[in-house]
Amino acid sequence: MVAEHISSPSNPRVKSFAKLKKARVRSETGLFLIEGRREVERAVAAGVAIDTLLVCRQLLDGTPPRLAESVRVLELTEEPMGKVAVRQNPPGIIAVARQFNTELDQIILGENPLVLIAERVEKPGNLGAMMRTADAVGADAVVIADSATDVFNPNVVRASQGALFLVPLAMATAPEAIDWVQARNLQVVGGYPAAPIEMWSIDMTGPTALLVGAEDTGISTEWDSVATPAQIPMAGSSDSLNASVSAALLLYEAVRQRRSW
Repeated sequence: MVAEHISSPSNPRVKSFAKLKKARVRSETGLFLIEGRREVERAVAAGVAIDTLLVCRQLLDGTPPRLAESVRVLELTEEPMGKVAVRQNPPGIIAVARQFNTELDQIILGENPLVLIAERVEKPGNLGAMMRTADAVGADAVVIADSATDVFNPNVVRASQGALFLVPLAMATAPEAIDWVQARNLQVVGGYPAAPIEMWSIDMTGPTALLVGAEDTGISTEWDSVATPAQIPMAGSSDSLNASVSAALLLYEAVRQRRSW
């Protein structure tokens, strides 16, 4: 049900929604933005609670997704929609959603789990890309250790293309993540540029957690006694890879080993 039509970018509600692009405001309100039909539909399918749906008829392709009657729907013209949006070309749909549980305890693993652990990832685009890859390979979970970026950042949501809502996600400190993997008897395989063993020489067919670190500093020393170092071979002059690329290579190597041809 449409509660209000808004045509001014100075409208107080528009201003409050636009502020959700700031991490501090997201933390204070427990809300975040989801831009785009595909992303909103995936969030709804995953059970993410939608507080308000913003719709711009001039930009909308098709009809808005069907939501619970309790969801407030506001119709915005292009200018206020552009003020709320992060994207340069605003979508026809933006949802204001409630942040969901990211505690480690809510992660339920399968019989032979494959988990991605991303430590101190700074760039929202990298984190979103990792979520997409984790979903593509059917990973059981993604654990963000000592996160340097907010997983509810609109750019994470955008880069994940909705995978943020498809793969079980948890945030923790590195010590918490270490305790968690050890309690579940997960082998930890970490991407280290100077590792003596190449990644395809390590058996990843059993319960495994794949660990990647920040591009500038790599994996922290806290994992030294836990992780098996794995090298991603590089024949060129570069001494490191993009963090999301490293995660994708490790994940797909694990899938290759586990796959029955």
